[in-house]
Amino acid sequence: MSLLALEGVRRCRREGDLERIVLREVNLQIDPGELAVVWGLRGCGRSTLLRIAAGIEAPDAGVVRFEGRDLRNHGEEMLGAGIGYCQKRLPSGGSEPALDLVMVSLLARGLAAPLARSRASESLERAGAEDCAMLPVSALERSESVRVTLARVLALDPRLLVIDDPIAGVDLGERDGILALLRSLADEGIAVLASSGDATALSGADRALTLSEGEMRGPPPSELAPVLELRRGAARRASA
Repeated sequence: MSLLALEGVRRCRREGDLERIVLREVNLQIDPGELAVVWGLRGCGRSTLLRIAAGIEAPDAGVVRFEGRDLRNHGEEMLGAGIGYCQKRLPSGGSEPALDLVMVSLLARGLAAPLARSRASESLERAGAEDCAMLPVSALERSESVRVTLARVLALDPRLLVIDDPIAGVDLGERDGILALLRSLADEGIAVLASSGDATALSGADRALTLSEGEMRGPPPSELAPVLELRRGAARRASA
C-alpha cells in the first residue's frame, strides 16, 4: 500500500458563470522515501493538487488516502501529525526570531518550552538554517525562508512532506542546496511531494511528472531532458 494515494481526483473552480476544471481524474501514488516532483506551467493546478494531497482542500470527486485513511474524513487530524505541508511564505513583517516561529507548533502540541526549543534548534540545523535561529523572520532571504519553513515542518516528524514551489524566488546559487536538502530528506525515508514551474526543481527526483490542462501526463517534455541531466549532476555534487 502506498503512503499517499490520489484516486480519480477532480477539482473545479467557478469563474463567473463558467466552471473551469482544475484537476481532471488525477491518479498519483507516493511511497516512503520517494521524491516526486510535479512540473507544470503557471495556472496548471499544481498548488491545488498539493493542497488536496495534504488534506487542506477536498476534491470534488475522487479519494485521497494517507496510510489508507481517507483525508476527506481525517485530513485535519493528519495535517501536522504525519503530513507536513510547507506554506509558500512565512508570516510577513514578523519580528520574532526564526527559532520562536519553529517552536510555536511544538508548544501548541503541549511540549514543554525547553524541549520545544531543543527540538526546534535540531530542526533548524537539519534544514541547514541554524544560522537563522535568532534572525527576525522579516530579515530572512528567500532561501533562508524556505529552509525555516522546512524546519517548522520537520520539527513535527512528518512521514510525508508536501512543498509547493520550493525554489521560486530563490537565487540561482542557492537552488541546488534546497534541492539537495529535499533529496536528503527522501533518502532518510520521508516521502516528498513537490511542485514547480521551473524544470531545475526536477533535479534528483525519483519521479518527474507533468501536470497540464488538469491532467497528469507523466514525465516532462523531451526538450527539457538536457537541462534536467545537467541539473541532476549539480544536485548530486551539492549533496556529496
